[in-house]
Amino acid sequence: MTFVTEHEPDWRQRKKTATRDRLRASALRLFREQGYDATTVEQIAAAAGVSHMTFFRYFPSKEDVAMSDSYDPLIAQALEQTPAAWPVTRRIRTVLVQGLRHVYDTDRDALFAQNKLIVSTPALRERLWADQIATQQLILQALSPGDQPSFADRVTVAACLAAASTAILTWVENNGTPELPDLVDQAFDTLTHPR
Repeated sequence: MTFVTEHEPDWRQRKKTATRDRLRASALRLFREQGYDATTVEQIAAAAGVSHMTFFRYFPSKEDVAMSDSYDPLIAQALEQTPAAWPVTRRIRTVLVQGLRHVYDTDRDALFAQNKLIVSTPALRERLWADQIATQQLILQALSPGDQPSFADRVTVAACLAAASTAILTWVENNGTPELPDLVDQAFDTLTHPR
């Protein structure tokens, strides 16, 4: 007879997270070394020390591992904590810039490598559009839970994501300069105070 303790789910979740992170790190390293198209799922799984079937338990495809990050749920959670009285643009800007500064301190190189890969790979650039629509929906739900988003909010969120995407593209095109949080801040300045 085995006893289930409260610690087992935490242990399982930590193990799953570690495997997912290892797969993602191995994939990004192989994409950098051999190129996206030349890298196979089998190579990624082997580099991470798991079977290719295990890969598919975590990621439906090679595109998914290349595009994956855990930022969207964190963005949504942070947005829910901002004052509802603030304008939508201010709420999004605050969360994106603060979140980026936090991520940037620990994962700048990985963030740059992933975005460089996405920008330089046609299949991933196409996928970025679909992912951005999902991010937009998540943000809209976080801004007004349970309510149907207004047209104005939909336009504002889309414009904010376009500003952030333009900052990321500029960051990659300029080989990581200026710093991404500063570029996102500049993008929002332009968005809120157009010339």
